[in-house]
Amino acid sequence: MTSSDNSGKIVKSIRPSRIIFPILIGIGISGYMLYNEYTPGSFDAVKLTYSTFIWLAVSLLLMAIRDFGYIIRIRLLSHNQLTLRKAFSIVMLWEFTSAITPSAIGGTSVAIFFLNKEGIKIGRSTAIVMVTSFLDELYFIIAFPIVLLIIGRSDIFGFGVEGLDKIPWYKNQFLVFALAGYGLKFLYTLILTYGLFINPRGLKFLLLWIFKLPIIRKWRPEANESGTDLITASREFRDWSFVNWVQAFFATALSWTSRYWVVNTIIISFFGFQFLSYDDNLLVFGKQLVMWIMMLVSPTPGGSGFAEYVFKEFLNGVVPAGTGVTLAFIWRLLSYYPYLFIGILIVPRWIRKHFIKR
Repeated sequence: MTSSDNSGKIVKSIRPSRIIFPILIGIGISGYMLYNEYTPGSFDAVKLTYSTFIWLAVSLLLMAIRDFGYIIRIRLLSHNQLTLRKAFSIVMLWEFTSAITPSAIGGTSVAIFFLNKEGIKIGRSTAIVMVTSFLDELYFIIAFPIVLLIIGRSDIFGFGVEGLDKIPWYKNQFLVFALAGYGLKFLYTLILTYGLFINPRGLKFLLLWIFKLPIIRKWRPEANESGTDLITASREFRDWSFVNWVQAFFATALSWTSRYWVVNTIIISFFGFQFLSYDDNLLVFGKQLVMWIMMLVSPTPGGSGFAEYVFKEFLNGVVPAGTGVTLAFIWRLLSYYPYLFIGILIVPRWIRKHFIKR
């Protein structure tokens, strides 16, 4: 397949019209859950005051900080070759692609394409995307056990008003998903660490040897390409200074932490600052870590529908009964839908700039 064919397929995959499907799924499932679970008086605890709008503004600010962290990180990884404007465009395109593709796929597969079109050589583009993946996984690997140690509560995996101690661990789907997801992330991070910093060629050889197995042999070309990408990334970043790695990880931590605190500020905006104790704030933050593991396996674009359901289930017992669905919709309204509409504005202009000759 030629380069122009690949470009055409990628451009087609990010067309703005694809926002219709995830919006319909999200609104449809939210409406269905609200219809089934609404009970009279369930919103009596909701307080609509000036502080409501202030805390919702804080939620939006946290989302802006999240994107700012991504922008700083991608500029740092590109050795400041990208301007702030180009970095902003790439981050928004990346988020838009993630929002219109299944969570298991995300926007990573086309991020290399975006970087390359903004003037980054294909080898460095590949290296940047691989290192961003490494930093994202590293944040989760470090943050999850720390949060568990600080909270010290089993109901981080609970659903409804029933905690983990009320049912066998193997029957708690959230715990099973979390343990499986954490194990996969930990293994993936170890493999990336070995490939990036110790022996990239050895890891490529191992991948090619594994993919000789008959059941997975048809994916051997992709494994070969991934191994080559890993070698490229290793060359780019093996000699990076410790300060640069600290800065890149700090930007990553800033982005993910801001993303997780959005839920806390939404709850506070409707139920008041005193509604969540210190321990409850940490509990909601910890539940967010588990939630994002589960969303990785969602087959719907951007986790639409699935995210609202998991959110509602996780916050049962934390927020008043009957309000979880509404809070889930507001959460998605602030943290998901904006990227769909920003994409409508950016994608056509970006395509005209890079594909339509004047």
